[in-house]
Amino acid sequence: MICCLMSATAFAQHKAQIDANRLPVLAPHYQPEYTFDEPMAAAAWKEVGSGLHAAVGSTELAYFRAEVPSQNIHATWEATGWRNERLNTQLLVWSPDSLRQVRFTVSDLVNADGKRISSQHAKLHLVRYVLSNYPYGAKDAVCEGSPYKQGFLMPDRFEDFDRFDLPGSTTRPVWLSLDVPGNAAPGQYTGTVLVHTERYTDTLQLKIRVQQQVLPAPHDWQYRLDLWQNPWAVAWYNHLEPWSAEHKVLLKKHLQLYADAGGKYITTYGVHSPWSDNSYMIEGGMIEWIKQKDGSWKYDYHIFDDYVEMAMALGIDKAITIYTPVPWGNRFRYTDAATGNHVYEQWAPGTATYRARWHDFLNDLRAHLEKKGWFEKTYLGINENEMEQTLAAIKVIKAHSPKWHITYAGNWHQELDTLLDDYCYLYGNEPTDPQQRQRSARGATTTFYVCCNPPVPNNFVFSPPVEGRWISWYSFARGYDGFLRWAYDGWPEDPVRDARHGSWPAGDCYLVYPGGNSCIRFEKMREGIVDYEKMRILKAQAAASGSKTVKRSWLALEQHLKLFAAEHDFKEEKITADVDKGRALIATLSDELMR
Repeated sequence: MICCLMSATAFAQHKAQIDANRLPVLAPHYQPEYTFDEPMAAAAWKEVGSGLHAAVGSTELAYFRAEVPSQNIHATWEATGWRNERLNTQLLVWSPDSLRQVRFTVSDLVNADGKRISSQHAKLHLVRYVLSNYPYGAKDAVCEGSPYKQGFLMPDRFEDFDRFDLPGSTTRPVWLSLDVPGNAAPGQYTGTVLVHTERYTDTLQLKIRVQQQVLPAPHDWQYRLDLWQNPWAVAWYNHLEPWSAEHKVLLKKHLQLYADAGGKYITTYGVHSPWSDNSYMIEGGMIEWIKQKDGSWKYDYHIFDDYVEMAMALGIDKAITIYTPVPWGNRFRYTDAATGNHVYEQWAPGTATYRARWHDFLNDLRAHLEKKGWFEKTYLGINENEMEQTLAAIKVIKAHSPKWHITYAGNWHQELDTLLDDYCYLYGNEPTDPQQRQRSARGATTTFYVCCNPPVPNNFVFSPPVEGRWISWYSFARGYDGFLRWAYDGWPEDPVRDARHGSWPAGDCYLVYPGGNSCIRFEKMREGIVDYEKMRILKAQAAASGSKTVKRSWLALEQHLKLFAAEHDFKEEKITADVDKGRALIATLSDELMR
């Protein structure tokens, strides 16, 4: 009888019951990264001698947690750069044994004349691994979902550290950045990095050649970098009230990375949730539309103004994009002052209601922008819409005033060319070189973008790091003004450990991490932007030079750039070699122009 009672209790239904198969598996404690990867060559660890192993790696390569480093490793970091340039490398530590308290000491760099670059200009970041839904170097990524059932750990996220423990049979990359001072004396500098543990010490050498050329500050770079921002994600992740004082403090640090990479566009939202509500925190409207009791309309700009002013104070002040005259599903939200309710309506471009609503809004918006002194740098942004709707919206905007600037991100369409002040093409759906030259000749700006497609080149966590740098070489080769990507910070549920976001390739939705932390992908993109700026400066200097040697060197670089415009296969070794050769040509030309 007792047995029967126990059995009935065990299988009883209870309120709020959840099937055991649907319960998440709990870890004993929070892990800063997942560690369930397995080495492909476990036997290789048996060949590694006991104790600490340290080397300088390459920033163009990914080094995996459970693999013995074997590619492009050296005892010395040798690099050449301009004054005011950031130079990067990866330091690697590995061991078959568990090591405790691994830490680094970077010395001052000293040249033959005793001139110094202080170690304060060097920064170290631990590289953490994040979860991907595609393997490294995958070329079959699509927007509809990964065919792989497995997960893959990829090195990407930066983390500040003082020291760390290294589990046995693992590798840990550490990212070293050196910001060469703008007033550094040109010449060859040497220094060391001491690697310490509880029981072992190793020394790596540094040899840095500083050239005479000076790179402008990021604010003065002409490269048009446009990374779409979602400031609500910062509030959501940190459990803060959007636009509270605490939220704004974090936003400033968060946006500083973008400013330091030369960010030009401030992403703002003139309508609520312009896309398809597919983010973990949707993009709210920065301009509130209010239908008053008498039927007239009022617009509240206080969030818009706060965000724009914050970004501009950080140096992101060249362009403001307002999304969007064509939201997903033609859905618009406004507040009904009579009831206090949010009302959702569909206003299709070309309809009388759409024309009336947008004519009223544009009247008010233009007056506000002119009062703030922002009208000339503001763009109304349209993104990847059907041509009929896009043209209808543009017609309404231009009918209101031909002085409105319009930007569009999507495939190349000849009929849009002269209507757009700023055109951003999806890679692979671009104009011919003559068509692009016509845009440039009339002063229109042009960028290109990648998103969940194409699979290459891209900035996914599984993309070979060199692709992030290659992108800006391609931009220069095609005569473009820069690069756009969605998104800067569209974080998934657990972005510091898991880069997957629904059906999209891992890392598609964000390039920086919570806390204003950078990563391999972001720094490689920034390196490419610096390469672009150096080529832009050298092109002007070479054109003004009377040196035949300089002219020949510039022609050699121009000839080399044709390889980037013609690239189709994206073999990692090939594009790495192309970037490396291009950098060598830049270094040579930089020296020749200073003689």
